[in-house]
Amino acid sequence: ATVADGKLELTAPNGTRVNLIESNPTLNTPKVKQTFVLSKMSDTNQWNEGRAGMRYRDLIPDRQGGYAVASHIRILDGGPVPDYVHYHKILFQMIYCYKGWARLVYEDQGEPFIIESGDCVLQPPHIRHQVLESSQGMEVIELTCPADHETCVDNELELPTSSVNPERQFNGQHFIRHEAAKAEWKPWRMEGFEARDIGIATATGGLAGVHVARPIGQPHSEFVSHDADLLFTFLLNGSAEFNCDQKDSELLTAGDSFIVPKNIQHNLSKFSKDMEILEVALPGVFNTAHHL
Repeated sequence: ATVADGKLELTAPNGTRVNLIESNPTLNTPKVKQTFVLSKMSDTNQWNEGRAGMRYRDLIPDRQGGYAVASHIRILDGGPVPDYVHYHKILFQMIYCYKGWARLVYEDQGEPFIIESGDCVLQPPHIRHQVLESSQGMEVIELTCPADHETCVDNELELPTSSVNPERQFNGQHFIRHEAAKAEWKPWRMEGFEARDIGIATATGGLAGVHVARPIGQPHSEFVSHDADLLFTFLLNGSAEFNCDQKDSELLTAGDSFIVPKNIQHNLSKFSKDMEILEVALPGVFNTAHHL
């Protein structure tokens, strides 16, 4: 049925204009515009106030043309979080627990649970969820596609739901809770490293993939390039020298992150033994070229 004979703009007798918009528009995911991005934890004045008293650090200021947004999120005070049941109209969203812990609850996923440092969740489109409690100084890394998306409040649904259906599909994706303590480490795409697969590539049908990687033995400092639409890397622990075509070498330390566009040669070298990185890729499967 149409409203106002299909008109999108109405004018009241007193001259007030009313614009009608679609209540549930189709999600618009812009085509990625790849650029080199380097975000340093040491940069000042970069924490901003966000939802539910959380503080946000923007890791992709240019949004790659609106394709994605990544945030380093911090909750300064421990205890109950003034959050509410909500959901996101997105294509992809993951949250990695960097420091501390948080108690969360998700639609159809059972009772509230705690994620702690090293754990990760995939939040499928439209899944209702709520942050209930956190430790003091809790930090997470969140990456979402597209960058511009709606966060909606659900005032009717109560969590946890009476039904439990862990295999439920939300827009073709199912919820993932990755526990670092139970993870299995396997050889990674870069020689001399091992990684734990968060399981997101399988849960999203290849839309995205997430790994945590660390050096083993004497990793090669070879240069590599990739053909992914987006390859985001965050240094979780330790330090390394980052080298990239046509860029000066940079010493990276925990909290730094970077994006290298496709077909650009780069590497990490001179890394500390405790170095660990978080890598988020869209799509989940892509090619890595190795350069001597």
